This record gives sequence, structure tokens and C-alpha cells, in this order.
Amino acid sequence: MALAALGGQPGVQVVGLLTSVTAEHDRISMHGVRRSILEAQAEQVGLPLFMAQLRSASSNEDYDAAWALALEEARQALGGLEHIAYGDLFLDGVRQYREAQAAHLGYIPLFPLWGRDTTDLAQQFLADGHEAYLTCVDTTQLAAHFAGRRFERALLDELPAGVDPCGERGEFHTCVVGGPCFRERIAVVHGERVHRDDRFEYCDLLLST
Repeated sequence: MALAALGGQPGVQVVGLLTSVTAEHDRISMHGVRRSILEAQAEQVGLPLFMAQLRSASSNEDYDAAWALALEEARQALGGLEHIAYGDLFLDGVRQYREAQAAHLGYIPLFPLWGRDTTDLAQQFLADGHEAYLTCVDTTQLAAHFAGRRFERALLDELPAGVDPCGERGEFHTCVVGGPCFRERIAVVHGERVHRDDRFEYCDLLLST
């Protein structure tokens, strides 16, 4: 949704994707999405991918250092970069952290979805034809059986009161496999389920062969 919103802003040219990957698991941090699917996403939107390599239980200092290395790699490959855009919606503490990091590393943060009503945003996500699955659920906020579910209207109707429909408070994390930004849908199948740290329920997604 952030990528789509940026595409509608005059004077903005999106030139690459930047995210963090937990090295020992070879997956997107927190989301638990395999690198193979991440790379397929980048291919489908037609943008180069740059990854900040983290270790499990990395500190904020470790995160800053990995982010700086990935950003430098992107700058060397793409030339001068002025902005990094985030999909954050309403958590002030997260935004303040990103703004401080941006000031330190010399870029300007953009928040193209900031302040949007998350109920409306979730409905727009579906209406626009995006397809996603819940890959990680925080079981202190949402029941474990939601992990692996397709993000659809039936799921939104079943979310308990207090759970944000976009999972912005960390209730759940998703993996997008199709939509208007993609050239083609990414075919995936469900893999094993794993419960970690007595809290997080993961449902693995694998590329369909």
C-alpha cells in the first residue's frame, strides 16, 4: 500500500526496496517470510532489493549499523538517495525512532500512509485486489489459529475488538503475494507451523513448485 501511494505522488521516483533479514534464519525479521519469497516480491514489482543483515535478538545499535551498511550499498548501486519511505500508520514511538535514525544517516523519511484510518485501509487493500497471508501472530493479542489465514473480509470480521485490522500494534504480520503492483501473483503453499518464545505463532509459506 505504501508503494502504491508513492506511485501516485508527483516528483517521487521509487528506485529500490530495503528491508531487514535475520541472517541465521534467512527470513524477513519478525514476519518470518523466507528470502526466496522476498526476492520473488522484488522481482514482481521490478525493483532492486537491498537487505540489512541482522542476528536474532539484535540491539537497536546493531539494527542501526546493519541499516547503515544496507543504505550505503543502495547508494553505491543507485546513486544519490534522498528519501526512505515506510509503511507505518500511527505508532508515534516508531516514527520518532525512524526520524532520529534518518537524521543520523542522512536521509529524509516519508510516511505515505500515516494517519490513515486502518479499517478503511484494510478494506481498500482488499478492494484494490491485493492478496496476503498472515505469517506471524502474537498470541498475547490474537489466537494462534489465525496464523496462515488469508487476509480477507471474513478474517477481518473475526478479529476481536481491540485488534487493529492492519496489525499495526504487532498483533500479526503478513506476506503479500499478489496485487496491482505485481506483474504476476506469487504462488505459495503452506508449510510447517512453529511456536517461538512462548508467544509467536508462525506459519511458513513456501514457493509453489
